[in-house]
Amino acid sequence: MTDTTTPAHDERMRRWRLVLGGDAADGTGRRLDGRDAAMDGALTALYGTGRGAQQNPGGNRSAGLGASAPSVARWLGDIRTYFPSSVVQVMQRDAIDRLGLSALLLEPEMLEAVEADVHLVGTLLSLNKAMPETTKETARAVVRKVVDDLEKKLATRTRATLTGALDRSARISRPRHHDIDWNRTIAANLKHYLPEYRTIVPERLIGYGRAAQSVKKEVILCIDQSGSMAASVVYASVFGAVLASMRAIRTRLVVFDTAVVDLTDQLDDPVDVLFGTQLGGGTDINRALAYCQSQITRPAETVVVLISDLYEGGIRDEMLKRVAAMKASGVQFVTLLALSDEGAPAYDREHAAALAALGAPAFACTPDLFPEVMAAAIEKRPLPIPDAAAETGGAAANRI
Repeated sequence: MTDTTTPAHDERMRRWRLVLGGDAADGTGRRLDGRDAAMDGALTALYGTGRGAQQNPGGNRSAGLGASAPSVARWLGDIRTYFPSSVVQVMQRDAIDRLGLSALLLEPEMLEAVEADVHLVGTLLSLNKAMPETTKETARAVVRKVVDDLEKKLATRTRATLTGALDRSARISRPRHHDIDWNRTIAANLKHYLPEYRTIVPERLIGYGRAAQSVKKEVILCIDQSGSMAASVVYASVFGAVLASMRAIRTRLVVFDTAVVDLTDQLDDPVDVLFGTQLGGGTDINRALAYCQSQITRPAETVVVLISDLYEGGIRDEMLKRVAAMKASGVQFVTLLALSDEGAPAYDREHAAALAALGAPAFACTPDLFPEVMAAAIEKRPLPIPDAAAETGGAAANRI
């Protein structure tokens, strides 16, 4: 028999009451007061069954945020008081989706009250064209904060990972004496150690090319800016800026819907890149790849990264022919169905399978994995495809 008098049971009932909302049939028999009642009110405003009513004194959920900016501002303040940041971000996202509050984000006081994250940036970018001048400065500040935080988090590891990959890809087997990498040379020749002479006879010397500061690789990021790719656009813009800061990589950033826009000249500031995008609209992957193909001058040293859910509105067969032609010329071609932490994306499975058949696996990639994917592409070794991507045919294609 369950003891209904213990603190653990009481806490379980409290949590279930907050989850279930206090309807007559919830079965908890629990009333809330103080901070718990305030938390329940914040949850009711978003997840209640009604629209615009207030908290029912009897405890039943039938409330909503309404369309009032002051009430939304108060609610935003409440949820930041009662819930951790990760929960606040989810609730904000749900409020925008469930209650249609996007228009209120066009007001500066609203933007100052929200908890900024990647999803909010995507929403702001989708509203960019409708945003009044009085709001744009505040919106830009919100986007700047998110971008700066992401860059601090991602830049160091990305540069370190890719610098190592670039050095390894530039390794030469007949180096001049002052270009020999002695650590790797010794490690590669340990089996040739002569104990009687207490020395190693190196049969193979390993070194690096002399043009250490020259451009070693070309990277083209080709980003689908349809509305479903909002988070990917944000992360790709940040990574594009990080790659552009590396002298050994020449980076080009291209965004597309049914038109193609080259934002390479804005790569020094990812915020400028983001406000140069236009989320929404159709998709013409073939046209975007045609432009990228025209920019390739050193195929064997080029990595093309297509970031798209592959819902093609252009000419499918031409798209696949372009990918095949680029790969045949020596280009390393990577298809990312998403570059985000959002989980499994929706994507065109037929196109993903067709690309996999060409040896260009399509898979979703988290921001944490992206540096490893780029390092593998630079070194021309198998890509670190997540296990969950096997159903796209990516795992099989990666062994081709």
